[in-house]
This record gives sequence, structure tokens and C-alpha cells, in this order.
Amino acid sequence: MQLQFPTPVAGAVDPAAGETAKRTGIARAIENTPADWAVACRAAIEEMARRGQPFQAADLIAEGLVDEPDHHNRWGGAFSSAAAAGVVEHAGVVPSSRATVHRSLCRQWIGTPEYRTEAAA
Repeated sequence: MQLQFPTPVAGAVDPAAGETAKRTGIARAIENTPADWAVACRAAIEEMARRGQPFQAADLIAEGLVDEPDHHNRWGGAFSSAAAAGVVEHAGVVPSSRATVHRSLCRQWIGTPEYRTEAAA
């Protein structure tokens, strides 16, 4: 049985504040992303989404569809924007395929059924 507190405990994490901070950070990353990389990354995400197979950011690079961004925070904005546009949806958390991050966990994505249908038309 898990201990549950009926009210927030002083010093505990505030989920609403955490979500606000996340959205603020993603918006800042999108705003400061070089336009040429953003366009190339969106095209790469759309290409992988059309395939209908789960993928992660490292796959975009491995496939030669986009280069590394100037900062790793750019990925969050790119995938967040694609998800908001209905191109991709979250498909779990898996170990990263990038050797440089020592198999740390990362999000996996898949093209939405709606996007795959529209893209095939």
C-alpha cells in the first residue's frame, strides 16, 4: 500500500508548476531554434512518422535525415510541435540507441494513424 497525503506537503513537487515550467522551457527552445534546422527536423519527423514504426530522435540522425541540433533541448520542441500538430504520438519510453548517452531512457514516437492516412493520400 502506498502512503498518500490528502493535501500538498510543504516542499513537495507541485505538478502544475512542473507542467508550466516544462511548457515554458519547450516554448523557449522552439523560439530559439535555428529556422533551417527546425524545417529539416520537421521534415525528418514527418518522414519517420509516415513509416508507421516507432522511432526516437537518434533514428533521425542515424537515417541521415537531419543533423545534430546545436543544443539537445531542441529535440523536445521539435517533437512537442509535431505531436501538437497530430503528426506523431508518444509510443513509450525505451533505452536510447545513442552510444554517447549510455542507454539512458528516452521517448519513443510513432506517426499517428490520422497522419499516416493523410500522408498516404
